[in-house]
Amino acid sequence: MTRHNLLAVFAPVLLMLTACGVNSIPTAEESAKARWADVQTELQRRNDLIGNLVETVKGFARQEREVLTEVTEARASANQVQVTGEQLTDPAAMARLAEAQGRINISLQRLQEAYPELTSQRNFESLQVDISGTENRIGRARERYNEAVREYNTTIRTFPAVIGARVIYGSKPLVPFEAAPESQRAPEVNFSR
Repeated sequence: MTRHNLLAVFAPVLLMLTACGVNSIPTAEESAKARWADVQTELQRRNDLIGNLVETVKGFARQEREVLTEVTEARASANQVQVTGEQLTDPAAMARLAEAQGRINISLQRLQEAYPELTSQRNFESLQVDISGTENRIGRARERYNEAVREYNTTIRTFPAVIGARVIYGSKPLVPFEAAPESQRAPEVNFSR
């Protein structure tokens, strides 16, 4: 067979193969798989991020609570120590008063030193923003995955690509992301645990 004859035989075969989506099918399938990997990446990001953020916020809240509790307790203790006019000559009564007032001074000093770090409100707000942003990223990744699945499934079901999909690849439709029934409820964020 001559070169011309081989070309005449294989040209229609090549044309049929390109017309039946021989390249578009794996391209669409790989695109859908890549979009699913994006979903997995965002889910892992959420898993890594949220736990760390919650612990960070809890740590700041705990520090803030400790400082404010110390100030409150020192104030209550100081209010219990009373020195009357008759006790002004009693060194023990004056020492108790000085000690109580000293505890207030120390706790207020600690409050002043810690004040720049007392950021629970901002940390909670930041946590809310980060959670919201993470959930939005996951949502967008799922949407892109579902769009890639739709394109792939459409490709393998439409003519002429359906020929290549069935004959060459044995392609099967991909399953789009569907939310679990329990996901219809809003997630609960509980800081008391």
